[in-house]
Amino acid sequence: MSTFPRSPKSAPGYDVEQVDEFLQTARRAYDGDETAPALTAADIRHTAFSMAKGGYSTTHVDAALERLEDAFAARERENARARQGDAAWYEEARTTAQVVLNRLDRPLGHRFDRVGFLTLGYNRNDVDRFANRLVRYFQDGRPMSVEEVRTVTFREQRGGYREAQVDLLLDSVTDVMLAVR
Repeated sequence: MSTFPRSPKSAPGYDVEQVDEFLQTARRAYDGDETAPALTAADIRHTAFSMAKGGYSTTHVDAALERLEDAFAARERENARARQGDAAWYEEARTTAQVVLNRLDRPLGHRFDRVGFLTLGYNRNDVDRFANRLVRYFQDGRPMSVEEVRTVTFREQRGGYREAQVDLLLDSVTDVMLAVR
């Protein structure tokens, strides 16, 4: 029996063996198996699988990875709070949030480095629009879910924002949101 539904044989899905192997490793790591490699919520967030015809449904696997990331983040939060205390844990989250806000306080169109004119990057208007929503989330308490941050997509644009910088900021936002859940 399959762990996840499969994509049609002619359509790509995630490589079944890679997904199953990763999930076994994650289970061992979560259960405290000392022979398993160390695994963090951030590691799970950055996990990628090859595509294969008839592989696992990407939608179902991605949803499972998000739940797994949440479980690891909750454990990391509890361990850190036990080690550092609640005040230190929340102070660290506040500090990260302030770094994010400092970046987003830059002028529109200049919040991130831009790639060369002939190179594709993230569309500056799309990123700035989403960044404004992040500012309202952090400063005004406007509702926003971790799911929205995880799944946001931006159009491409020549001379756009450098993708790695934007992605790193989104990772930091996810970390803060998971830290204060």
